[in-house]
Formats: sequence, C-alpha cells, structure tokens
Amino acid sequence: MKSNLLLLYSVFIYLAALAQKDSAGYFNSFDGTKIYYEQKGQGKPIVLIHGFIVNGESWKQTILYNELLNAGYRVISFDMRGNGKSGKPHSPEAYQQDAEAKDIIGLLDFLQVNNYSVIGYSRGSIITARLLLLDRRVKKAVLGGMGDGFTDPDWPRRILFYRALMDEPVKELEGMVKYVKDSGLDQLALALLQKEQPSTSPKELYNIKQPVLVISGDRDPDNGSPEQLARMMPAAILKIIPGDHGTTLRSGDFSKVVLDFINK
Repeated sequence: MKSNLLLLYSVFIYLAALAQKDSAGYFNSFDGTKIYYEQKGQGKPIVLIHGFIVNGESWKQTILYNELLNAGYRVISFDMRGNGKSGKPHSPEAYQQDAEAKDIIGLLDFLQVNNYSVIGYSRGSIITARLLLLDRRVKKAVLGGMGDGFTDPDWPRRILFYRALMDEPVKELEGMVKYVKDSGLDQLALALLQKEQPSTSPKELYNIKQPVLVISGDRDPDNGSPEQLARMMPAAILKIIPGDHGTTLRSGDFSKVVLDFINK
C-alpha cells in the first residue's frame, strides 16, 4: 500500500512539473478582467512585460526569449489588459489605480510564484516600475527602452497618444493610429491605457532598493533620458547599446546584457 502511495505521489509531482513547464490559459483578475498568460520552462521565474500596441507574443520575436529558456528559467509572459487575448474594458476606471500591476501580482499569486525577476520594455517598463514599488517578491528588474518621461504625470507624449487615439488630429502620430485601425486593435482600450497610464515620481524611484538595469538603444530618444532615469534609483545601472526603439529589444546585444544582469 505504501509503495502504491509513493508511486501515485511521484506521478503527481511529475505531472505538476510538466504542467509548469509549458502551459497557457486565462486568469480572472481582481475586477473580473480575463488576463491571458503563457509560461514555459522551469527554474527561477522571469516575468516579461510587453510594450504598447503589442502583446505577449512580441517577446517570442526576440533573441532574449529563447535564451532565457535555454538558460533554464521559467518564462512567464502575458497580454496586459486592453491587449491581445486579454479583456479590453471600455471604462477609464478599469485602468486606474495600478490596475495593470494588480493584474500581474494576482497572476503570480495564481501561478504560486514566490519571487521573481521582471523584464519590461517601453510601456512595459512603466508597469515594471510600479511592480518594484508594490510587490516585495521582485528581486531584480530591467527597464528597457524607457527614459525619465513617465516620471511626469503630465507627460506630453502620453497626452498626445491619448488625443490621437481618441481621433483628434495629431499629425506626428497619424501613422500609429492608422496601424491600430488597420490591425483591428481595440482603439478605445488603447486610448484609455494612455489616459490612465501611471507615473512614478523621482521620490518613489529613489525608494527602490532592488538592483535595476536601465537599458536603451543609442538611437532611441522617444521616452526621455535613460541616464536621468538610472540616476533616480540607488541600485540602478545603465547600459546603452546600438539600436533604435524598435530594433533594440530584438538584438543580440540586448539579450546578452540582460542575461548577464539577471544571472549575477
């Protein structure tokens, strides 16, 4: 009898390990919004947070994604609310008060993650900064493709994106709006993401004690100064690599620098 119980227990552990290695599904967040997620691999968890007008699939187009798996990490990606396969609420309240960070915290509770490192890119770095403040389980973080622009609650770039997505005439963003329409993305949800996008003050950033890598392309002026952003956090380091905002994330240089930082 005891040997049979041990065999059943071993089978259960094996099946649980397989489930952790490669799974996908939906998590019901705090307000009922469904968040689509995927996790692959085993080992220490790495959470990937995508940027604006993309979704979790965008990470699979990077060198970093496969190199994290090859290095033995448990890689967790997802579509943030308003994007991809996740729910797309059409009320401003659904995007207020750190709703996106709360989605991630709840998802990681659901996946029974005790501690993790997090890698954000572009708008994903803005949400990563919130996680650094709100979730003690974060051990290390990467803020990619981001400068100090988001520390201003009235960031002009954010306001321009919101206006353009609400179909106000903003000439320099006509191409972005056309892409949203042509791709069949949820334009109102994207507008609300910009309207309610969180800011993180320099004072809040100074209170972040975890190691942080700020990494940006040398031809990426879109989101303010990465140098200034790195100076705001006591344990931050700065790396500037070749690339613009669109190419940096997919480069081998980005993968190498991030992996070196995560592996330390």
